[in-house]
Amino acid sequence: MIKFSCEKVFLQNAIAVTSRAVAQKSSIPALEGLLIHADQQLTISGYNMQTGIRTNVFANVVEGGDIVLNARLFGDIIRRMPDDMVTFTADEKMMVHVSCGDADFDILGLSAADYPDLPEVEDEYAVSMQQKVLRSMIEEVAFAVSTNESRPVHTGALFEIADMSLSMVAVDGFRLAFRREKLEKLEGGAFSFVCPGSALSEVKSICGDTEDLVTVTLGKRHILFEIGDTQLICRRLEGEFLDYKNAIPRKNPIQIVAETKALIESIDRVSVVISDKLKSPVRCLFDHDKVMLSAKTGNGEAKDVCRVSGDGDKLEIGFNNRYLMEALRYAPADKVKIELNTGVSPAIIVPVEGEENFLYMVLPVRLKSAE
Repeated sequence: MIKFSCEKVFLQNAIAVTSRAVAQKSSIPALEGLLIHADQQLTISGYNMQTGIRTNVFANVVEGGDIVLNARLFGDIIRRMPDDMVTFTADEKMMVHVSCGDADFDILGLSAADYPDLPEVEDEYAVSMQQKVLRSMIEEVAFAVSTNESRPVHTGALFEIADMSLSMVAVDGFRLAFRREKLEKLEGGAFSFVCPGSALSEVKSICGDTEDLVTVTLGKRHILFEIGDTQLICRRLEGEFLDYKNAIPRKNPIQIVAETKALIESIDRVSVVISDKLKSPVRCLFDHDKVMLSAKTGNGEAKDVCRVSGDGDKLEIGFNNRYLMEALRYAPADKVKIELNTGVSPAIIVPVEGEENFLYMVLPVRLKSAE
């Protein structure tokens, strides 16, 4: 027997968060469900064998126990309930009765015995930082995580913890994103790990725009993120991550300073003629205090000039418009410094002043000779 009552809004939020880790389709029906565990408090878990999310819900538990309910059905029921106290009972035959206001539902649950245990994470190494800081770091790096499964380790982001700071790096063979921030708390010295990109997007959605702390704990095979009442557990990605420090060329003779917004607008303008069917690099000619951008496809030709400061020495270089635009769009600065060397060397985008808390590298696209 299980019996508890809980405010609809708390239950609805818990189901929404944990459902993100539920398997969409699985040969094990329990994995398409949420584990409801009631003892002193109510805990709801979702787990797809890769990522698990568990959250505690403020509830009045009368009788404890465990049961699994189909995540979609349970979520749909609670979402349609009136905003009031939800009463939940389950009997030995797994028959579940949910009521709220005048609405009543009877659904069949599954035995919790079929539900796999979420991995335990030994707390050897742990760091803490503000939720809003981790959230913005993930946002400003995760876009460069690779989707190519041939190098699984690059389908995640590297976390490097040393000297009371966290560096996060993502790379996909065409561009690289790097962010660094100070940590609030560090236990166990320097360490590093690779976290899957899919888990990172869930961590980002759970983190609030708040200064409350999130704690990241590294186990032998898993990573644990603790965010308020919610825990997310995911597998570490194994393999050799790119030696990014040596991959980034920093002795670049050409240095240009640009207004981030103005440069994005210029790239956006000339990208109008580029489409999935008609691809073309954006041709950039860096001259004295200006960069001339152009693109030419079967749709037509587009040109624009963006004012910058610095001398580009008439360097001509081509970029994939999306890669260059994303690097600028995610750069957390109004002005950026662009470092260049030759037409076939990567472009480096860093902040103009202050400590280097971000760096983006974009590889160029070979240009056909000028038509």
